[in-house]
Amino acid sequence: MAKKDVKKIVEDLKKGTSSILPEEDLIKKLERGKKLKIKFGADPTAPDLHLGHVVVLSKLRQFQDLGHDVIFLIGDFTARIGDPTGRSKTRPPLTKEQIEYNTTTYFKQIAKILDPEKLTVKYNSEWLDKLSCDDILRLCAKLTLAKIIEREDFSSRMEKNLSIGLHELLYPMIQAYDSVVLEADVELGGTDQTFNLLLGRHLQEQFKQEPQVILTMPLLEGLDGVQKMSKSLGNAIGLNEPANEVFGKIMSISDKLMWRYFELLLQKDPTDISQMQERVAAGNLNPMGLKKDLAQEIIAKYWSEDEAKAARENFESLFQKKDYSKAQEVKVPADVPSPVWIVELLKILQAVKTSSEAKRLIEAGAVSIDGEPIKDFKAEIDWSSGMIIKVGKHRIYKLK
Repeated sequence: MAKKDVKKIVEDLKKGTSSILPEEDLIKKLERGKKLKIKFGADPTAPDLHLGHVVVLSKLRQFQDLGHDVIFLIGDFTARIGDPTGRSKTRPPLTKEQIEYNTTTYFKQIAKILDPEKLTVKYNSEWLDKLSCDDILRLCAKLTLAKIIEREDFSSRMEKNLSIGLHELLYPMIQAYDSVVLEADVELGGTDQTFNLLLGRHLQEQFKQEPQVILTMPLLEGLDGVQKMSKSLGNAIGLNEPANEVFGKIMSISDKLMWRYFELLLQKDPTDISQMQERVAAGNLNPMGLKKDLAQEIIAKYWSEDEAKAARENFESLFQKKDYSKAQEVKVPADVPSPVWIVELLKILQAVKTSSEAKRLIEAGAVSIDGEPIKDFKAEIDWSSGMIIKVGKHRIYKLK
């Protein structure tokens, strides 16, 4: 492949990427003109993927479109250990049944971004289940404890005298061994995975393989605008969620975070984003209208054009025209008493998962019934058909 073509490809790949380590190695691999093995691993620790995963999946799609072999690695073995990245304590282990259930949900979701016809799916249990005790000991001999505890998560926990399970120390090594087995040319992951990805490169060298190139992707902040998007933190937008809910959630993000979503989820050019920011600052562009455009474009790209259009119309009817005829109707089971505890009612609506979440919303003044705010966490509600319950800024339910 001509150097001019490779240079352009690399420049395109760098867009939206935090780092390429080392960039010169990627150039050499591409100049050979051969298909590269592009690896991305995901542990099925939860059944749903979210928009945070879209950032790296979109980059994988870019490699697919360039004709390279993308390997989506399901970490069904490593999920039994639990990735200690970003954890201040040991993760609880998952059962085999939980892992299998979570795995089955992944394929429909990743097909929203990746071409399933050009995708190789692997499970790391295929080779990790076959390792003998002798194999594991030989693998351990290729790394040092000093190397493993360079990892910030581990060093931080050691400084605070917090426990670290021996199995957690083995996790980075086992994940790195996946790259050896697959003979990966390139591995992608979030910036929080940098240590694990570099360890894969290091272990490949120990096995006399050409080391993989690392592409790290920025982490997308969740709805709170602070923490990275995560189901466990309750700040995520799931790829399986209905389009109407997704639209409402995107409308709830801050104006500042909106620019980040334009950049990472829609891959808008930085120049275009700067121009929009200037127009907003000058009062020539309404940020609410812009945010509606953002939500519609995201849903059109990862759901469908029809769902995006309908979600926008639904949002405008409910929240701007106050037309509650399009509110989400929820049938209350016949055995629910009246009055009923407000928290139980919110759980019936599936507006909250826990009592503590309900308490937080109520105390923040985020729950209202027929326009009247609910301020008492212990309130008993005389519910009736047609009652309108609003939870947060953009969730409205109609009882029936």
